[in-house]
Amino acid sequence: MYDGGKIITGLVIGVGLLLFPVVYNAGKAAKAPEPVLTEKAKAAQQCVESTAFMKTEHMKLLDEWRQQVVREDERYYKSPSGKLHYKGLQTTCMECHSNKSKFCDECHNYMGVDPYCWECHIAPKENQ
Repeated sequence: MYDGGKIITGLVIGVGLLLFPVVYNAGKAAKAPEPVLTEKAKAAQQCVESTAFMKTEHMKLLDEWRQQVVREDERYYKSPSGKLHYKGLQTTCMECHSNKSKFCDECHNYMGVDPYCWECHIAPKENQ
């Protein structure tokens, strides 16, 4: 094999360049933010669904609610615990999670998502 040394050198450099970002950032991953709950949310102790469900599926739930309210005029949601909740971002969700910058924005910024909720809804006023 002619030029074997050049090929192996090229492969080593290529693999090195490929792995550089992984090695450079090893152990530097940002810690996931812990959302700050309001006193009302702490007192309620239960959201419309479980915490695990809400962390991963809240956008799907809100999209379903929007579809059902706007298209089907279905305004109440029965949670697995049997409690009825009014389907509304501002009336149900933001009632307990009113601190948008410490609850919503921290997780959305960490995940790198830009939700479009506030294009239609009025963003809540921050409680200091």
